[in-house]
Amino acid sequence: MTQIAAVCEMLKQLLKTKNVTYKQLAQALELSEANIKRIFSTQSFTLDRLDEICQILEISLTDLFVLTAQKEQKISQLTAEQEEELMRDPKLLLVAVCARDGWTFQEIIEQYEIGEHEAIRLFARLDKLKMLQLLPGNKYKLRVAQDFRWIPNGPLEKFMSTEVVTEFMQANFTEPNSFRFYLRGSYSEASLTILIAKLNQLTKDAADLNQQDSKLPLEKRIHAGLLLAMRPWEFKLFADMRRKN
Repeated sequence: MTQIAAVCEMLKQLLKTKNVTYKQLAQALELSEANIKRIFSTQSFTLDRLDEICQILEISLTDLFVLTAQKEQKISQLTAEQEEELMRDPKLLLVAVCARDGWTFQEIIEQYEIGEHEAIRLFARLDKLKMLQLLPGNKYKLRVAQDFRWIPNGPLEKFMSTEVVTEFMQANFTEPNSFRFYLRGSYSEASLTILIAKLNQLTKDAADLNQQDSKLPLEKRIHAGLLLAMRPWEFKLFADMRRKN
């Protein structure tokens, strides 16, 4: 993919994330919708036009280029060795999570009880594990995708199931920016396929927003967990009342 094509794809992604349609973009730029579609299909963006679109999306042109660069092909699933290494050292896991969320080296050592030399060693281990690439000045380039998947029944998934999800659900979900809703139903195979596709898209959107917001200072971000789950299932209390054949 060429660089301009990558920028075009990132713009489409940002428009979708912010729920801005081609029609709305055309109105804001005082162009016809057909013109907007032509610009995107031919990828004929001038710098001035890119800057105008970025203003509508409330990001800078620099942010657009940074997000595009970050979007390059990354690891979508860790190896068993990588997962096991993370599970052996809580501080290594913490730094990996912070790096995935775009924290700077300085932010990590200021917020957590990790010294500068210890943090350098932890970053070096993550570099050796090929989860990130160390750069001069204690900077780094992430090699793991925002929406990477755990190995099924692997070390990370077991940890998430037994520790993280259990702690996460021990709340009343009444504080601001919280949401909890359980819905059961009886669906056709086609409907279940649609629901899974929508959940996968929501997962991708959440990952994209996390990457987009990673450039913001910590004080403008809120730690949040998002749990998505669906499976063929019936509550045992009800299942026990079924007639026995």
